Amino acid sequence: MKILLLGKSGQVGWELQRALAPLGDLIALDRKGEGGLCGDLSDLEGLRLTVRALQPDVIVNAAAYTAVDKAESEPELADLINAQAPALLAEEIRRLGGWLVHYSTDYVFDGSGTKPWQETDAVAPLNRYGQSKLLGEQAIQASGCLHLIFRTSWVYGAHGNNFAKSMLRLAREREQLKVIDDQVGAPTGAELLADVTAHALHSAIDNPTLAGVYHLAAAGEGSWCDYARFVIEQAHSLGETLAVQEIAPIPTSAYPTPAKRPQNSRLDTRKLRHSFGLHLPHWQDGVSRMLKEITGTHA
Repeated sequence: MKILLLGKSGQVGWELQRALAPLGDLIALDRKGEGGLCGDLSDLEGLRLTVRALQPDVIVNAAAYTAVDKAESEPELADLINAQAPALLAEEIRRLGGWLVHYSTDYVFDGSGTKPWQETDAVAPLNRYGQSKLLGEQAIQASGCLHLIFRTSWVYGAHGNNFAKSMLRLAREREQLKVIDDQVGAPTGAELLADVTAHALHSAIDNPTLAGVYHLAAAGEGSWCDYARFVIEQAHSLGETLAVQEIAPIPTSAYPTPAKRPQNSRLDTRKLRHSFGLHLPHWQDGVSRMLKEITGTHA
């Protein structure tokens, strides 16, 4: 089996290189490309030529435009990378009779209420980023290709920048951190996303009726403030020297941003767990492991 992975240098792509390698011949590209192959999702023609040259059995698209606030002022670029490129990949893989794996987000919903979102709930993005990701999902589904679309939330990894690393850096410099406490979700590790992807893809290839949209996030829930407090507690226990004395909760309204954020990022993962026979670990387990890795403590 030949697998084309796009976005190999991102948090999820980095872990996917490891998780997908046992499944077949893996060709992993980032935006720079290599050997005349194009991995840049803003270059549609280069992307098409690359897929036609490689003729993969599976395309795993871990590349995306993820600058949520910037998307408000760059909607065309967000749509090109998050909607038009996945549409092209879907069209090309359908011709080849292969599979497309794609990652989406809880931002396709309006972020209201407190119930975890199900795959069948009505979509209504609050911002341009969410809108571009929804257009990508819809294009893949409309193409008729075999696909696995994983909607996830609050992604982090040991490789790359993320909220936990930002909190650690600030906690070394400041005595007080102000963190939003009225947005709730589940921090989800890139390692978990990659491992579940490999497991689900292996199962789906044997059973194409498993194709579709799935919610994939770690178990449990918390606010950004809960997340920050856990990171600082763990860092203390790992022997990190921090200046921070207080983590003060603030409402979303106290931290205005160009793009509106959902307050409810909870995702209901029952469909994924039942379809693929999975148990998803609590978000604190993954964050704890990541912190041990980035602080060099593996005990």
